[in-house]
Amino acid sequence: MSFTCLLFDLDGTLIDSRDDLADSVNLMLSELNLANLPSKTIYNFIGEGVFNLVNRSISASLQKESDKDFSEYGVEIFRKFYAENCLVKTKLYEGVAETLKKLSEFPKAVVTNKPHDFSVKILEGLGIAQHFSLVVGGDTFPERKPSPVPLLCAIEKLGFTSEESLMIGDSWVDIETGKNANVKTCGCVFGFRGRDELEKAGADYLIEKFSDLQSLL
Repeated sequence: MSFTCLLFDLDGTLIDSRDDLADSVNLMLSELNLANLPSKTIYNFIGEGVFNLVNRSISASLQKESDKDFSEYGVEIFRKFYAENCLVKTKLYEGVAETLKKLSEFPKAVVTNKPHDFSVKILEGLGIAQHFSLVVGGDTFPERKPSPVPLLCAIEKLGFTSEESLMIGDSWVDIETGKNANVKTCGCVFGFRGRDELEKAGADYLIEKFSDLQSLL
């Protein structure tokens, strides 16, 4: 394959951040005097930006749709707790650091729906920030994944074309983003969503573990 530019999702692709996200959501719910949720319930809300994570969590706790203003207030509280807890339990998936090093000749960017500040903090905290020329967060542009805008802008900033690029992620959001940007996609079976969602979304390639990316390329 002739890919020369690699674009990575963050949560569920490079890092397993589920527990820190779930813990921060429940701390937020407690501050709002709402019932906590099982971690596995919160896992299903991850991947489409902070507002959706918070809004869905509050709605699930209330057992009815949350008011937009109330959810935005919840976002402020969540951000406070997540800033304190984003590196407590979060870890790299097996093989990530080693594989990124082996793929050092490929220009790389992170394109995530996680806010930019948290993304950079985690990449730096886990010791892999140096592998990425660019980090695009969910708040970097007016649109976020699955809009093609963040991906296309990242590719342009790195000096490549859609045809030269590969989007690597763990969810339908990443696959749909790639399709919308005319970029081939690689689904991470080991991530948050699993094989079925990636196959249904139409991922061009699938990898069982992160180190398989090297042999794919």
